[in-house]
Amino acid sequence: MSMSTGSKQISTWIPGVAVAGAAALLAWGLHSMVPSIPLLTAAVALGILVGQLPFARPVLIGILGPGLSFTAKKFMRLGIVLLGLKLSLVDIAQLGWVSIASVIGVLSITFAATIWLGRLFKLPGDQPLLIATGFSICGVSAIGAMSQIVKSKDEDTAIPVALVTLFGTLAIGVLPILWHPLGFSAIQFGHWVGASVHDVGQVVATAQIAGPTALAFALIIKLTRVLALAPMVAATSLALRLREGVSVAGCKRPPIMPLFVAGFIGAMMVRTFLPIPVALTDVADIVQTVLLAMALFALGAAVQLVPLLRTGWRALLVALMSWTLIATLAWVAVQIG
Repeated sequence: MSMSTGSKQISTWIPGVAVAGAAALLAWGLHSMVPSIPLLTAAVALGILVGQLPFARPVLIGILGPGLSFTAKKFMRLGIVLLGLKLSLVDIAQLGWVSIASVIGVLSITFAATIWLGRLFKLPGDQPLLIATGFSICGVSAIGAMSQIVKSKDEDTAIPVALVTLFGTLAIGVLPILWHPLGFSAIQFGHWVGASVHDVGQVVATAQIAGPTALAFALIIKLTRVLALAPMVAATSLALRLREGVSVAGCKRPPIMPLFVAGFIGAMMVRTFLPIPVALTDVADIVQTVLLAMALFALGAAVQLVPLLRTGWRALLVALMSWTLIATLAWVAVQIG
């Protein structure tokens, strides 16, 4: 690519990237005014809202299209790499083998069962895989990571993003209502939330109601689920590589270990084994949040609710059953732990 061609391409990205940045700033403002609304949830919701405006659609797929597509792909990958800095293997090890095994069990069963349900209800394209990834691992971030590997169509990515946002938002209101009727202590409630709610921001918004101890426990459980993102994505990439290597001779196959997944693991190792100044991790957390907020706005802007409501009832039903399943399995895990 020549320098002039590269400069021209960058110039086509600027409008969409700028709008995504403004949307992330607006989402931060909404979160600041109403802290119970997670920033990333607000970013997705803003994208979905803008995507429904009739006059906005031509602009979104026109002048803003290249920049929004770039933001959704590249910024999502960078944000996932920085997400690794939240993970310390030491903190996860302190949970004990019973809690770790139960988290892995809940995640694995939910993942496999959701894929099966998606195929049973004949969901198109990559929707079964993406819904399973989002609901079992870490919400929209996981959907974004997996969609990069399987090269999903925009509509196949947008619908799972909308669904995981919907049910993650519902969890913020529903799970605290069930806290005392289920007889949970604060720590047990934190365990339940961390094992069943999708995005990290939604976990914070839900668990903080039970106090700082519940929130801390919920985050450790949740980040243990996030740890599964790398092997899940790598395994999918390997499966695609083997399948495409047999069926399509000479084509470019997916890498065994995608670069952003390697970066995620590297960041996690740095957090585990090196003394990182708190100021640096705080800055990385802010950058990661901004990158993901911009990427999620771009993904949300691709959602078209009218077609979803008209033809997506099967996906909605699969998502409801997956949400119910993971909440039930997480309840069982709390009883065991």
